[in-house]
Amino acid sequence: MNLRRPNANDATGTTNRSRDVVPMSGICSRCVDGCKGSCEIWLSSFRGREVLYPGPFGEITAGADKDYPIDYSHLNIQGYARGAKGMAEGVEANPDTAVFQDVDTRTEYGWEIKVPMRVPIFTGALGSTEIARANWEHFAIGAAISGITLVCGENVCGVDPELVLDHNGKVTRSPEMDRRIESYRKFKDSYGELLVQLNVEDTRLGTAEYVASKHNLETIELKWGQGAKCIGGEIKVGSLDRANQLKDRGYIVLPDPGVHEVQAAFQDGAIKEFERHSRLGFVTREEFLEEVDRLRDIGFKRVTLKTGAYSAVELAMAIRYGAEAKIDLLTIDGAPGGTGMSPWPMMNEWGIPTFYIESLAYQFAERLRERSIRVPDIAIAGGFADEANVFKGIAMGSPYVKAVCMGRALMIPGMVGKNIEKWLETGEIPRTVSKYGSTVEEIFVCYEELKERYPGRIGEIPLGAIGIYTYAQKFRTGLQQIMAGSRNFSLKTVGRNDLMALTEEAEAVSGIPYVMRAYRDAAEAILDS
Repeated sequence: MNLRRPNANDATGTTNRSRDVVPMSGICSRCVDGCKGSCEIWLSSFRGREVLYPGPFGEITAGADKDYPIDYSHLNIQGYARGAKGMAEGVEANPDTAVFQDVDTRTEYGWEIKVPMRVPIFTGALGSTEIARANWEHFAIGAAISGITLVCGENVCGVDPELVLDHNGKVTRSPEMDRRIESYRKFKDSYGELLVQLNVEDTRLGTAEYVASKHNLETIELKWGQGAKCIGGEIKVGSLDRANQLKDRGYIVLPDPGVHEVQAAFQDGAIKEFERHSRLGFVTREEFLEEVDRLRDIGFKRVTLKTGAYSAVELAMAIRYGAEAKIDLLTIDGAPGGTGMSPWPMMNEWGIPTFYIESLAYQFAERLRERSIRVPDIAIAGGFADEANVFKGIAMGSPYVKAVCMGRALMIPGMVGKNIEKWLETGEIPRTVSKYGSTVEEIFVCYEELKERYPGRIGEIPLGAIGIYTYAQKFRTGLQQIMAGSRNFSLKTVGRNDLMALTEEAEAVSGIPYVMRAYRDAAEAILDS
């Protein structure tokens, strides 16, 4: 059984002509000379490298759909008929006090200086992709009013059309980065934070120095990779001048806009877009520790690390080196992940899937704990979209995993709210929305709540931000219900014993007891009493 159907997918705008395909290759069982399309091989025959990427760029996000043998659906959450862990101090647990709406969903991360969040989720890195840029105000304000952390991803300064560099090639002005930081801070309170990522190009451009000196940013994040790909980040640009500008700034741009035949193909209309790629990093213990020290010397109070779905070796490096450097958060991103632009074959076929990589991370963290080595706070990422799986991710990684990083699932509410705002302006509200009303007040269940919370400022909050807040409120309520059912009234009390494995294979990977063995000894003790 093939775990995915290759050679055709909506992400690449391709499909098989035949209902029957060869499982291994994805080629139609009967490939006909004269076929008008459009599988990936067919389209690649004249569009070439374009077919590597989901599209159209800037208008979509894509998530790989390989069906891994084990995922979080292979776990279920334990429920209990007694007890109440994590009640507020001085409160005696009883049917009148142990109510789900009082469950505390707050979490925090950091080695010494903690960052609290109202719910244990935060945004994935929203960097230089067009969809992040175009929706940033919705995402940023939405995260701020929801009380969660927002990650400003890599290459934001580097792709800024109005970027100004000094004679050493360092950033002296980046209006796009300024806009991103200021948008979040407009509604920032005591929960969450904005942090900026650094890759190879960002480091060379002096992005860290810029955001520290101009914005007094407290946290910076080093990036080794992500779950969607094992190469550097990429975007597309549709202008020859823009492609040459990015090349002049030191990026890898393909096809090379400086080559005559490429310029001719662009003028002919054959080449319609250029790819901007980031460089691969090379990690050593010594250089990592030196870089963390350098960033702290610049003035950052917290340094975090984002790593991708690399081998067990790199995972061990991230945990061990992170412990030595006393980093404030390690975000581990499993495969397959979602993205604004990554090579589609790579998204599906590389890296350790989230369930497996979290299981390894727990084992490695326990190994260090046994040696009395403190492990950094951990966030897990890669395919999470609802409160049940977030609970499982935190429980399975307890006590090390403090939060879950979510990519597309937190972007969608922002885009939905933004589009509702457009539809209200044009009067073209689709039936899927208009059945709830025809005004903002009727459509958004949290609108009046936010209007009360921000008197005189509701007009400054875009509807995409209200969409993210509304989703976060639904998430919080759902998580409260799950936690109350497992008798956890504080996120700090959630543990691995609150889960059961539905298959013996899931037990073997995760170490979570198989359902027929979970609590079996305690149950039999009752029967024998």
